[in-house]
Amino acid sequence: MHRCQEILPPGVCNLLNPAAICSNNEICLGDIEIYGFDYDYTLAQYSDMLHKKIFITARDILMQQYKYPEEIKKYDYIPGFAIRGLHYDVQKNLLMKIDAFHYIQLGTAYRGLKPVPDEEVIESYGGTPHIPLIEMSDFYGKGPTMKQFMDIFSLPEMTLISCVTDFFISHGIDFDPAHLYKDTTDAIRDVHVKGMMYDWIEKDMEHYILHGEDIFAVLNRLVKHNKKLFLITNSPFSFVDKGMKHMVGKNWRDLFDVVIVRADKPAFFTDRRKPFRRLDEGGSLQWDKINNLEKGKIYKQGNLFDFLRLTGWRGSKVLYFGDHLYSDLADLMLRHGWRTGAIVPELENEIRIINTEQYMHSLTWQQALTGLLERMQTYQDAESKQVLKEWMKERQELRSVTKNLFNPQFGSIFRTFQNPTYFSRRLIRFSDIYMASISCLLNYNIDFTFYPRRTPLQHEAPLWMDQLCTGCMKTPFLDEMVHVR
Repeated sequence: MHRCQEILPPGVCNLLNPAAICSNNEICLGDIEIYGFDYDYTLAQYSDMLHKKIFITARDILMQQYKYPEEIKKYDYIPGFAIRGLHYDVQKNLLMKIDAFHYIQLGTAYRGLKPVPDEEVIESYGGTPHIPLIEMSDFYGKGPTMKQFMDIFSLPEMTLISCVTDFFISHGIDFDPAHLYKDTTDAIRDVHVKGMMYDWIEKDMEHYILHGEDIFAVLNRLVKHNKKLFLITNSPFSFVDKGMKHMVGKNWRDLFDVVIVRADKPAFFTDRRKPFRRLDEGGSLQWDKINNLEKGKIYKQGNLFDFLRLTGWRGSKVLYFGDHLYSDLADLMLRHGWRTGAIVPELENEIRIINTEQYMHSLTWQQALTGLLERMQTYQDAESKQVLKEWMKERQELRSVTKNLFNPQFGSIFRTFQNPTYFSRRLIRFSDIYMASISCLLNYNIDFTFYPRRTPLQHEAPLWMDQLCTGCMKTPFLDEMVHVR
């Protein structure tokens, strides 16, 4: 660790801005004529208070309607227990993080609130930590045996499953994990479907809605530059209306060319059958045939194919923002050629951690050790083998330290040690750009071009300072570092 200051290029890692927009694909905002938005966790960002409320309500539904033991009431919401993007093996009752190559990150498999030993995890998957594609999540995160939790609203769901599992196991109660999963998912769904969550937010918007004042600034700037705006959300109109009035003002609808509520995404993007229906000012359904989508009117349901036909908004001049990689963005990018922006609220905190001295030192020394291990493994004498063994142990300890900086149970949502997570892979696949919140757009000109960094492939020479500690023969100080320790 004492050589880290020498290895670390001055100022390189401090350049990361938590309010920056990251690009996976080159995109010029000057070419974008139409901006589309989801509502929940895209235009409206919610405080963590909401997760606690969802957890407690769903827990009580399990007790009252599903007759689960009253003792589960002792479990309260655990903020920061789970992270987004985890996979849950329903039959094995395992919650875990999986990387882009379908390997479980050992040390991140939990049954209930307790980690499962690595040996047990490997044995339960036939002697390997690899999960075959056929068992993994399909296009929308639901595989035959596994469910991937991609929604920000799924944090209380994962925590509730883990808490109830912990209760059953610690009390020696026999249970079927499939029933527990179904009951918990249904209880969480009731919180949404029965409108409870909408009621809480509507009654206390000051505490539940974050960054509200920035949303008007973003939308107003786009309209002033003659951009067309539309909203496609699964939420009901009365809820969206109250939230937008709170954030943007009573005339918020003047900013949008098309507003669609109760859209039933992702089916909205794939199913041609549901027609658009108009709502009157009181929110009641009208029965007239929809031949065009008018500004100032509210529409319900519908489908993307009719939307494209009625608006003529096609291809890469449309940029749509959403928080759910599957149900918001995947179809739009892969099937329709729209440009997409992912809203990833976790990004802000992760960048703040990456900017800490502890993270920089830990990662730099890990990279240096990895380079040393790669070069020195050719020496087979007893002394060299002992040094290699110590380096491997230290590298493993550093990996654990780095993981715990983000989340003690599961680490970063973007990485499993050196590999991208399964979540990261989908983020790169389905989004042109990603950011912590819509307000990040205010930091860029209306015609700004985002250029993704040309990071070197494994066979290419590392030309950038932050790539120089990976074991390349040109790594500065490497000759001296051979003698360290």
